[in-house]
Amino acid sequence: MGKALAHRLKLGLLAVLLLVLAWQGWYVAWVLWWRHFDPGTTHFMALRLEELRRKNPQAELKHQWVPYEKLSVHLKRAVVAAEDDKFVDHEGFDWEGMQKAIEKNQRKGKVVAGGSTISQQLAKNLFLSASKTPWRKAQEAIITVWLETFWDKRRILEVYLNVVEWGEGIFGAEAAARRYYGVSAGALGAEQAARLAVMLPAPRRYEKNPYSAFMNERAAVILGRMQYSEVP
Repeated sequence: MGKALAHRLKLGLLAVLLLVLAWQGWYVAWVLWWRHFDPGTTHFMALRLEELRRKNPQAELKHQWVPYEKLSVHLKRAVVAAEDDKFVDHEGFDWEGMQKAIEKNQRKGKVVAGGSTISQQLAKNLFLSASKTPWRKAQEAIITVWLETFWDKRRILEVYLNVVEWGEGIFGAEAAARRYYGVSAGALGAEQAARLAVMLPAPRRYEKNPYSAFMNERAAVILGRMQYSEVP
């Protein structure tokens, strides 16, 4: 009886292992596909669209892909300055930034800083949800490794700028530039780019008052740092 139970346990563990490997293989397959083909949508976009359609069944997202070379260099520099100033140097994780975020959150007594890199944020946007469960964070880390392994920094930043949320139903740089400034993503000026970059941590909240004192101050800081940002 003991041997039979042990055998069943081994088979069970093997089945779980094979399931996990198959699941991770699914992620890897999509990462490899999107290395060469642009994502038409993401899991995060699908979740937001579902939310919007609960209120309005006819709702649609605003999203238009723009190749990397046609995106404003000001926007690239602004986003790196605001979200991940070590983007071109790290391998997906900014350990120092994470430690600083943890210390800041401890001082404030609540979560006010995340410390996630652009690569980590992209992993979440492509495949996951906004939940903060340990499982989701672990899966995010694994996908981040795949992205950094199979994509170069240029591709990571290109996809990120084209799929990141920039307001209620607004995804990607082109839709954001049209929505807030009436120009293409390639025509964004330095100050416009800085203002878009500071919206990223909470775009649906910040779009309600984009010229608040906080947003003005933060945009000025990013504007001053952009000249030092290194982009692919």
